[in-house]
Amino acid sequence: MSRKKKLINNSDLPDHEIEAFARCIYPDILELFESKEGQKEFAEWKARKAQEEKENEQ
Repeated sequence: MSRKKKLINNSDLPDHEIEAFARCIYPDILELFESKEGQKEFAEWKARKAQEEKENEQ
């Protein structure tokens, strides 16, 4: 049985407000990541991050 991991809240907002906000925007985030445009943007972001990490290693 897996347990739900307790997230750390370092903001002034109460957990219930953060969770309510997350529930509101989750469908939009999901729609973006499932779209062709969202997948393309995510792939570009991953490539930029990989390039930045490679440059930082040098």
